[in-house]
Amino acid sequence: MKKTVKPLYTTEQRKKRDETVWTFIQGLLAPLQFIACFVSIYLVTRYLLTSDGYQIANISVLVKTGFLLTIMVTGAIWEKVVFGQYLFAEAFFWEDMVSMVVIALHVTYVYCLFQGSLEPKYLMILALVAYATYIVNAIQFILKLRQARKGEQANKVFQAPQMKAELQS
Repeated sequence: MKKTVKPLYTTEQRKKRDETVWTFIQGLLAPLQFIACFVSIYLVTRYLLTSDGYQIANISVLVKTGFLLTIMVTGAIWEKVVFGQYLFAEAFFWEDMVSMVVIALHVTYVYCLFQGSLEPKYLMILALVAYATYIVNAIQFILKLRQARKGEQANKVFQAPQMKAELQS
């Protein structure tokens, strides 16, 4: 017995998703944030290994945090357009929950940086913890996109015989 894949979007939601500019913006910001993250991981790790480049490592974390906050705001708008609510729509509930942890870790980093409340070594470790959580969250979203594609393919396969039968009658 073949397991059926529940589509992530209704037909109306898929139409909204495909027509909104926010889908394009999310598609643009996501890889840019990913690149910023990996550049920053390199700079933070270099600092931790060599004690060199503290300022550029901090700047890289701030840039990554800027991308994160931008993609979260635009993602909330996208979710409102597609699902009718800004966050925690059923289809993306767990991704949004983990995103809140990611944001909390990044904002904690920024707070500690500007307050000077953590030694540089521990501040950089906090950045790496935030990035590890971000990578888990990114994997969640990638898997969700794969699920959406599978659901759409299954829907097309299901609809094809139905449409053929309707045309023949």
